[in-house]
This record gives sequence, structure tokens and C-alpha cells, in this order.
Amino acid sequence: MSSTGTVLRTAAHILNHSGLHTGPQFATADGRLDITAAIFRAVTGRTPNCFLTDEDYSLLQIRMCEPAMDAIRMLSAVLPTLPPTDPSTGTDDHIEHICHWAATPAWNGTPDKQPPTMPEVIGAILRAAQAADALTAAPHQNAA
Repeated sequence: MSSTGTVLRTAAHILNHSGLHTGPQFATADGRLDITAAIFRAVTGRTPNCFLTDEDYSLLQIRMCEPAMDAIRMLSAVLPTLPPTDPSTGTDDHIEHICHWAATPAWNGTPDKQPPTMPEVIGAILRAAQAADALTAAPHQNAA
């Protein structure tokens, strides 16, 4: 079992317990969390107050947490769409990808598509955890 897989499974449990937030900011006063905030909490065990009020500082906190970003990149990789490119860096914006996938009906270009349900969100997170485990599984090395 990989550490990224463990983080993703923990994030799935957190979301199942606290609820999914898809609006502005990364968290709500009633405890609901954005997917990336749940991943951050799974790594650090905390939800910073800035997640309620300061999107820029929240993004900085998440981006500076490498284990959270590893899990976010893994989840982004299993989604059925490609991440957008961050115009300021020219790199894939995995956080934006996940946030829009969870909240925006027309993200994939079909206006009649509904956002994923909570079971679909949890399922995607668990598929990403399984993929992380599969990628890090190494065969046992026998001593010569």
C-alpha cells in the first residue's frame, strides 16, 4: 500500500464524514470540504482557517504540501478529462482540474452533464488510491 493511496483513502473517509463543498473557497463553516482540502487534511490532520476565507493563501498551503500534491496529481490522472494549463506557469493545474470536475456540469463540454454525485467522487478517489498502490507495488526481492 502506497502512502499516496493511504492519503487518498483517508480523504475519501473525510469527505464521506464531513461532506463535499463545491462552492467558493476550500471549506465551509459547517465543515464541508473541497476535494483538495480533504486531501490536505488527510496529510496534515488539520483544516487551516484560510480555507474559509482566502483562496490564494489556501492554494499556497496546498501546493507547498508535497504529499497532498502527489495525491492531487494522482486523482487528476484518473479523471476522464485533462487538466487545464495554468497560464502563469504553463504547467498542468491539477487543483483547478479536480475542483472544476467536482463542481461544474459543463466541464467536459456537455452542458447537460451533471456534476458527479458523492458516490462518484468517492469512487474516483478510491480508484486513484488503487492506481497509486499499483504504481508503487514492487515485487519482493529475494536475497541472492
